[in-house]
Amino acid sequence: MAEKHHNPSDYGEPIRYDPDFSGPLKRRSCTDVLCLLLLLVFIGCWIGIGLYAFINGNPNVLLVPIDSQGARCGLDSHVRDKPYLFFFDLTKCLQPIPFTGCNTPQVCVKQCPQTLFLLDNINYYRPEDMICTNDVRRPMTKNEALQLVTEGKCARWYLHSESVQKRCLPNIFSQNDLAQLTKIGSNVTVEMLQKVRDSIKIDFEQIGNNIVDDIMHSWWLILVGLVLAMLVCIIYIVLMRWIAAVMVWLSMIGVLAVLSFGIYQCHKNYLYYKEHKVYKDTSPWYQSLLYKPGTWMTLLIITSVILAIVVLLLIFLRKRIVLAIALIKEASKAVSSVTASLFFPIFPWILQIGVIAYAIAVGLFLSTIGSSQFVVENLDGSNCRCTGPAQNYKNNATCDPDIFASNCKEYGNECNPATCHFVGTVSSNLITYLHVINIFGFFWILFFVSGLADMILAATFSTWYWTFRKRDVPFFTVTESTLRTLRYHIGTLAFGSLIIAICTMIRVLLEYIDHKLKKYDNFITKAVLCCCKCFFWCLESFIKFINRNAYIMCAIHGKNFCLSAKDAFNLLMRNILRVFVLDKVTDFLLFLSKILVTAGVTSVAYVVFSTDYVKIVDTSELNYNYIPVIIIGIGTFFISLVFFSVFTMAVDTLFLCFLEDSERNDGSPEKPYFMSKNLMLILGKKNK
Repeated sequence: MAEKHHNPSDYGEPIRYDPDFSGPLKRRSCTDVLCLLLLLVFIGCWIGIGLYAFINGNPNVLLVPIDSQGARCGLDSHVRDKPYLFFFDLTKCLQPIPFTGCNTPQVCVKQCPQTLFLLDNINYYRPEDMICTNDVRRPMTKNEALQLVTEGKCARWYLHSESVQKRCLPNIFSQNDLAQLTKIGSNVTVEMLQKVRDSIKIDFEQIGNNIVDDIMHSWWLILVGLVLAMLVCIIYIVLMRWIAAVMVWLSMIGVLAVLSFGIYQCHKNYLYYKEHKVYKDTSPWYQSLLYKPGTWMTLLIITSVILAIVVLLLIFLRKRIVLAIALIKEASKAVSSVTASLFFPIFPWILQIGVIAYAIAVGLFLSTIGSSQFVVENLDGSNCRCTGPAQNYKNNATCDPDIFASNCKEYGNECNPATCHFVGTVSSNLITYLHVINIFGFFWILFFVSGLADMILAATFSTWYWTFRKRDVPFFTVTESTLRTLRYHIGTLAFGSLIIAICTMIRVLLEYIDHKLKKYDNFITKAVLCCCKCFFWCLESFIKFINRNAYIMCAIHGKNFCLSAKDAFNLLMRNILRVFVLDKVTDFLLFLSKILVTAGVTSVAYVVFSTDYVKIVDTSELNYNYIPVIIIGIGTFFISLVFFSVFTMAVDTLFLCFLEDSERNDGSPEKPYFMSKNLMLILGKKNK
């Protein structure tokens, strides 16, 4: 059987010349109204779910402090009446450990200390004033107290304190306390206590105190770095208006230079750590990795492979890069001519941030709706005896903390280490369904906002392309495109985003199933799930590609989603070679530009924060100099995505318009091309 070759005629007839066509239609009707109604009903239900969650949820259950033994203050049976967290030695909080909190014992207490206590001063020692762990029995002598302090079971000193989010922090205005500390030779000062209060930034599990502290000390420098990144993106795009070829080749050379420098640095560090062996077992894991030569060898291999791939791509695509540069230059002209389009993505970006914040808040409140679940822990092997209503309590059985505290005793005292421990919130199946709806709403509305921005930009740039004399482009093109899209095509956006949301939810469900089936470790199950996840990833990517081009066709011709998707698909398939030769090469070159901008700004931040070459800022108060560098690097990448998304949309829109222009017109006086002279010259076309 002869092989079937690609035949453009299989995908419909080329678009015919229409003397009345002059760009995006002004007169059009509403599209996909049923999907619009469905979207409005869903948004109303989503808001209702949010109100229900905010009224009935209590996120404070998730925010209660946790002591060094894992007990939740105010919730677990043995600390039911102890809602506050006390730190044994607050000076250890001056250098907190990331992701674990202060490196000092922490216990739950009934109330924060209201007096001064100094074990080293005999005049102030009373056994009943000692704050210790639950397994310490009183009374005790001072020598016994000193032994317990050495063992980390009791606090040596504390000051007048107040509750800050249920954590006991010293009152820095208690000058008498500081005076007493000074008399016994203590080095605790007002500045030290203030720094302790500032460094203990409370979050869900006391995570990353150092990181938060660094952010608080350098937030304005991070902001300056992000503003610099925004200016670099704007300048970069403006320069491409006149020297597109230079900027594109500069991007390619810059990326190659960055990768080459990375290879050099990785090789240098590999040889150094292989020879000096400075690895220490006592170092934190994230520092230990940097001391291992194997880490740098892995990075060296990865960087080398990436460099080789980029070089090979540039070699094989060198002839196509000239065409791609011409299309990029066209896009830069369009963006420069409609300056408002450059800043337009800021508004959908703010909307997306709002959608993300709302979905997270609803999910957080929903997760706290229901009854608290407690289970018995450490009962077996202890001397704890449960009687009365608690006589049938066993390990891992559900329990009531009040009943446990009243009926489970160890020689007349509270049980230790047996507890009735809080493990979570038990909710009905309704809450599970509401969680699923919330996740689905998050995806749907997020994709909807993204599609809205794409269609508005598509309408803007298609208006620019199909205006024969570019100086006649309307001044309020972005405004007109926004109003036209909001009036006529919200339903189309709802339809397209709904399809992507459904596909994404299927992928999330597959990930959930994969997580649940991991304990079975079945090879066949893993293979089937892997194939399913790969298939739906490809399907989602294809749908996103079709959606993007469908939005462009809808912005131009005003048809519904299905017809727009069909027209876009047929047009692309009739010009499939140009799609791969021109459009995808352009996307690759723009990706290199994003990488170059991100690498450039991040390198400047690294020189400022982590080296001694530039003494512009004082980094002495920072625990980790690289934290601002990482934040600026990540922020720069997302800023470049926001600004270059305009450029990418301009390229995709102009490319689709160019394909339609090539089919609709032939360059004759009656049917002139709308493309620029530069693009016509490169493609071998001209207006007669």
